[in-house]
Amino acid sequence: MSEMMSGFVLPPGLILILGAFILPLVEGRLRYALLLLLPVLTLLMIWMIPQDSAAVFGFMDYELEPMHSTPEGRLFATIFAVMAFTGGLYALNKATVLELSAAFFYAGSAIGVTFAGDLITLFIYWEMMALGSTLVLWANTQPQPAIDGSGKPRPGNPKAYGASMRYLLVHLFGGVVLMAGIVAYVYETGSIQFVVMQPDSLGTWLIMAGFLINAGAPPLSAWIADAYPEASPSGTVFLSAFTTKTAVFTLLMGFPGAEILIYIGLYMVFYGIIYALLENDMRRILAYSIVNQVGFMVTAIGVGSELALDGAAAHAFAHIIYKALLLMSAGSVLMMTGKRKCTDLGGLFQTMPVTAITGIIGALAISSFPFTSGFVTKSLEPSAAAFEGMVWVWFLLLAASAGVFLHAGIKFPWFVFFQKDSGMRPPDPDPHMKYAMWFFAFLCIGLGIFPEVLYGILPYELTYNAYTLDHLVTQFQLLFFAGFAFFALLPMMKRTLTISLDFDWFYRRFFKVVGREFTLKSNLIGHKTEMKIRGRINRVIDSLYEHHGPGGFLGKSWPSGSMVLWVAVLLACSLGLYYLR
Repeated sequence: MSEMMSGFVLPPGLILILGAFILPLVEGRLRYALLLLLPVLTLLMIWMIPQDSAAVFGFMDYELEPMHSTPEGRLFATIFAVMAFTGGLYALNKATVLELSAAFFYAGSAIGVTFAGDLITLFIYWEMMALGSTLVLWANTQPQPAIDGSGKPRPGNPKAYGASMRYLLVHLFGGVVLMAGIVAYVYETGSIQFVVMQPDSLGTWLIMAGFLINAGAPPLSAWIADAYPEASPSGTVFLSAFTTKTAVFTLLMGFPGAEILIYIGLYMVFYGIIYALLENDMRRILAYSIVNQVGFMVTAIGVGSELALDGAAAHAFAHIIYKALLLMSAGSVLMMTGKRKCTDLGGLFQTMPVTAITGIIGALAISSFPFTSGFVTKSLEPSAAAFEGMVWVWFLLLAASAGVFLHAGIKFPWFVFFQKDSGMRPPDPDPHMKYAMWFFAFLCIGLGIFPEVLYGILPYELTYNAYTLDHLVTQFQLLFFAGFAFFALLPMMKRTLTISLDFDWFYRRFFKVVGREFTLKSNLIGHKTEMKIRGRINRVIDSLYEHHGPGGFLGKSWPSGSMVLWVAVLLACSLGLYYLR
């Protein structure tokens, strides 16, 4: 049973949300101090709130729970706060004020979702997340702070605006679906509490669909690879952490054990691998990899056992760290070279050793290399499927692990830092960016060596040992043969300047063409219809003028004498008819 909280306690996410409005009002060292201090205060507040406690107040006929502490919520809120700190350190003086404010507003809203005990509060924070993340994208349309001491600003990305508008439309659509589901659910049950549900009614199906849109599930998976790479180097890091993982949290809390999630998750797993292998843009490779990794989590939620749910939560925690590290490494390369396509890069390890080393650590972690965070978290999910007798799910997840090593574990670092010598000799980025990368690299290794630290805060009690002989041998074999396949097929792995079509083609091209054609045809039909109506009105007017105009029969002037004669004739006829009757 949850206990009511005595006294007023500020919801942790509000610290970052309020801070987002303060950041533009301060400058210099004070702003930098707030960027690092506010996430730390948020983290302290998260752990000060008693477990299983709730703050409740009445609203109309319902009881809202803007703060409901759960083990799952505390876990996700913790990594969100850590991400806000490290992302702020990475962005420090290399991001616009708009981006920093939007990122903190975004992060605070995500933490608000993790503490939401009712669907109305959840929806409010959900829409705030959509607004904050869109502003993070918009911020990259502005001139960016200078790289060196020259003071010359970097140009913004003109593609960011179009990407942000498509991103916003997808999330507004997802918000509408979620709101419709909440309304239907409240009508069906009379309750607004955010509890475990099953997709067995219109309301719950729509709520699940709203969550899945933010998770990057089919058919709208492409918004991640469309939008995230167009943000600034630091903006992409922030975007990678919150939206999809908040969706994982809501699915974990709302729909554990929903079998449909197994099939959706497996689709996402292999979709992400295939498109990442086809991609030439290093940041789009990592964006597709987000879909792939979230697919693992969604599949585990569909399995629904305690081990599977712990696996999804642990994987989400570790994924935020190593994916942010990979994107920091890619962002540093983009910032220092201005290039993002693999065909334009190579040989950068010679002058960017920190960026290369930390990027490789992130690549090893995402590939579940032993003694990294991925090894001790991702293995929980296929193990859970095996324990539940789902051998085919276990086999597919194991095969997908090899695919992850191919596209994120080898392809990204090989083509960016090694392969051919591009001739570019950029240095590593500023110290604060290197500190952020080293910090997350340390966490990737630290959690891999001491997994008990993470296991101890998972939702369910876990007695799992990742470092068994058979697991180590299996994983080394998997990584070895995947690596051998990559280099054996290296000519096929080299990318060219191609475009991979995805479902976003429909709303970026097809629907645009259809809309333009519809507009042209409807304008033509409207013009013809208008001309027909005008012609008929003109004919009526001409007819009226012909009969009632000055020269018309009914418009002629008549002498008074003739009118008297006609009156007399009518009277005579009337009298005649009277007597004849």
